[in-house]
Amino acid sequence: MFGKDQPVILHLLDIAPMIESLKGVVMEIEDTASPLVHGVVATTDLQEAFTNINYAILVGAMPRKEGMERKDLLKANCGIFKVQGKALNDYANKDVKVLVVGNPANTNALIAALSAPGLPKENFSCLTRLDHNRAKSQISKRLNINVNQVHNVIIWGNHSKTQYPDVNHAYISGSATGGEKSQVRGAVADDAWLQGEFITTVQNRGGAIIAARKLSSAASAAQAIVDHMRDWVKGTPEGEIVSMGVWSDGSYGVAKDLIYSFPVTCQDGKYTIVQGLDVDAFSREKLELTEKELQEEKEEASAFLH
Repeated sequence: MFGKDQPVILHLLDIAPMIESLKGVVMEIEDTASPLVHGVVATTDLQEAFTNINYAILVGAMPRKEGMERKDLLKANCGIFKVQGKALNDYANKDVKVLVVGNPANTNALIAALSAPGLPKENFSCLTRLDHNRAKSQISKRLNINVNQVHNVIIWGNHSKTQYPDVNHAYISGSATGGEKSQVRGAVADDAWLQGEFITTVQNRGGAIIAARKLSSAASAAQAIVDHMRDWVKGTPEGEIVSMGVWSDGSYGVAKDLIYSFPVTCQDGKYTIVQGLDVDAFSREKLELTEKELQEEKEEASAFLH
């Protein structure tokens, strides 16, 4: 995540009923014999877990259960992420980088950020890199090329079924020795697929995985977490756009004060929202649809924040 030579001390937090399971996780970490793991703190105590941490990956959230309405899910998660946001505010390093993975990830990240008034809002992000990777993979499969040849797909909006996987600015690179670039839309040459099945496949991929393996995404989510944090900390390659759910500053007409997935580049430990990309009418409709959903989630969650 942070390079091949960066030692880490892992702080692992879980709820009290899961302490035995947490001990098992520690055993597994020990058994990896990783030379970069210089310590493990396994605890159910918030202060011990969050004190002086530099990076926080928040994967624990209340999953939606059968018969549960969205407001019930938001209420449960507000309770979790208010507490974690406050703990970050009170105990973490002030430049802590926070990645929220637990769903609904965008709104959970927003709750955490609003519960940490002493930390910059730019410290908070949510995971849409998994969707970004899924979009790249679908394009590579369609064109029968290596996924590393697919560049600059964008995930806009919410990590939900309203997200918009956008290929209008994506391109295909040539061979490893440096061939010609071509635009994804031209290479695929099937707008009906790109504006239909491609989008719905990416939007529904998480559900398809649950249906197939009876469990949610694990290895692919872990890889996306590593990709997200590594790019944020180490920087993105020159000219490479990635997707991160970040605090909206009004770019592309998106309402401020939402956690919204934008195209970004990263350098020196900071992300920058890519500006000036053309947004056509089809895309604008998609951006506004997912923004509307996030606004509704924010309004519902705000009732539980105070």
